[in-house]
Amino acid sequence: MAPIVISRDHHDVSGTDSPFRETSNIADGSAFTADMAVQNFVGDAFRGATWISLHNGGGVGWGDVINGGFGMVLDGSEDAARRAESMLNWDVANGVTRRCWAGNSLANEAIRRTMQRVPGLQVTLPHQVQDDALLDAF
Repeated sequence: MAPIVISRDHHDVSGTDSPFRETSNIADGSAFTADMAVQNFVGDAFRGATWISLHNGGGVGWGDVINGGFGMVLDGSEDAARRAESMLNWDVANGVTRRCWAGNSLANEAIRRTMQRVPGLQVTLPHQVQDDALLDAF
């Protein structure tokens, strides 16, 4: 049996920063940064992707999106299985965590449950500040 390749121009949950589509639900004002795609790109590399890419363009147009893409050769080995599981789970955890940090309460709940289920996953959780607490500081 021959090896197969999986690839994507961007990972699903966290490989794209596009304030007009994929990251439009990040409402804390940071939807216009490319931090999530860059974190995904680097995370894929550390978790064993065969190749990675960081590029501009896509379905919403040049200049309006940054993508972190990947490719992975799956050859049936235990090592390939370990790398695939690590990399594919990373994408989801990274995207949910990014939305948690932006103040999405459902993402906060989801990443807390995921940390209970996934051994070794530790996410720094945000401390929510009430708007009136900021006013009291001044």
